[in-house]
Amino acid sequence: MSGRRAGVALAIVHVALIGLLGLKLLADRAALPRGWARTLPYDPSLPIRGRYVRLRLEVPLDSLSGDGAVRRGLDVRLEAGEGRLRGVTDGEGGGRAVTLDSAEGAPRAVLVQPVAFFIPEHIPDPSVRPAGEELWAEVTIPRRGPPRPIRLGIRKGGALTPLDIR
Repeated sequence: MSGRRAGVALAIVHVALIGLLGLKLLADRAALPRGWARTLPYDPSLPIRGRYVRLRLEVPLDSLSGDGAVRRGLDVRLEAGEGRLRGVTDGEGGGRAVTLDSAEGAPRAVLVQPVAFFIPEHIPDPSVRPAGEELWAEVTIPRRGPPRPIRLGIRKGGALTPLDIR
């Protein structure tokens, strides 16, 4: 096989692999549960990875035994219902470690493992919000691993509006 044919064959294999990965992610997005979660953004840029917003997800807990003090390393199973993400502490955590607190009267969990949402170079950083606005992320919940962000949204005055990031 000549060098040119080998190069074309390698390019076809690369395109096929990228296409299969894209199809898998689209199938996961359609089939897996999804929901919105409030985010705690930090570390907005690393030169080696490109421009992105790194997010920690904050989810309300269905139940919490004990006094509601801050705890670390508790396993929480994520569920989606009514368009929102929530955490369940029923002993079937699946290894998702979280930090807990009971601010504002309701227990909530902040996932320790962050997710990255990549953004184009030409838009301002969506994690920098004025007072009264909160950054939210819609994510899918895979069977294993951290949630996968789909899109970002802004919650202001109780209404959640998805951002048009292109």
